[in-house]
Amino acid sequence: MAKTEATKLDVSSRTPGHSRETRRLRREGLVPGVVYGGGEDPVSFQIGARDLRLALATTGAVFEVVVDGGSAVPAILKDAQRHPVRGEIMHVDFLRVDLNKPIQAPVLVELVGGDDAPGVVEGGILTQVVSELNVEARPADIPDVITVDVSAMVEGDTLLLSAIEAPAGVTLLDDPEETVLATIVAPAVVETDDEIEGETEVIGEGGDDAEGSEEDGEDAGSEDGGDDAGE
Repeated sequence: MAKTEATKLDVSSRTPGHSRETRRLRREGLVPGVVYGGGEDPVSFQIGARDLRLALATTGAVFEVVVDGGSAVPAILKDAQRHPVRGEIMHVDFLRVDLNKPIQAPVLVELVGGDDAPGVVEGGILTQVVSELNVEARPADIPDVITVDVSAMVEGDTLLLSAIEAPAGVTLLDDPEETVLATIVAPAVVETDDEIEGETEVIGEGGDDAEGSEEDGEDAGSEDGGDDAGE
């Protein structure tokens, strides 16, 4: 579980403007943002949309925000507003953090050993239930990813958070007895064409017998009726 390395963000300061100004920035391929907190004044900035996408695609909770080539400011992403239709990032908020104080952040979960799990080898289906866990730790101690070994799971197993150990210096915040990490279940049984055809034939044969019984009954009824009429 590798520790987080801060991702550097080179940004340019900007003067906060109205919606017309922010629309102009977006047309130019820039995303407006702000970094705040830590007992200092908020600083508005702009960054290239592509650079921002690449930075946010990296693992890790801590970023080093460098405004106009100045000192790196450790910060975490607090909010990324996206266009409701296109999904493009419209605005980002970063919160300054103290590297010596714990923070809370989500961390990705990665399952390992799935191909070797007895339940999978025997045909079971392995499902990862949660993709991330909430943790608390100092920024430098937050791992890029939490790996979970599922190589011992058998069919019918449910792996809870309580079954794993937290990385050194990290506190897991999710409920250990309610958070399901992974399950292995038997595959669904699918009937083959031959089985379906066989069932259809049996039903058809039963139907013929039923019709034959009804016809026999009708014939018998007609004969009885004829005798009664003759009398």
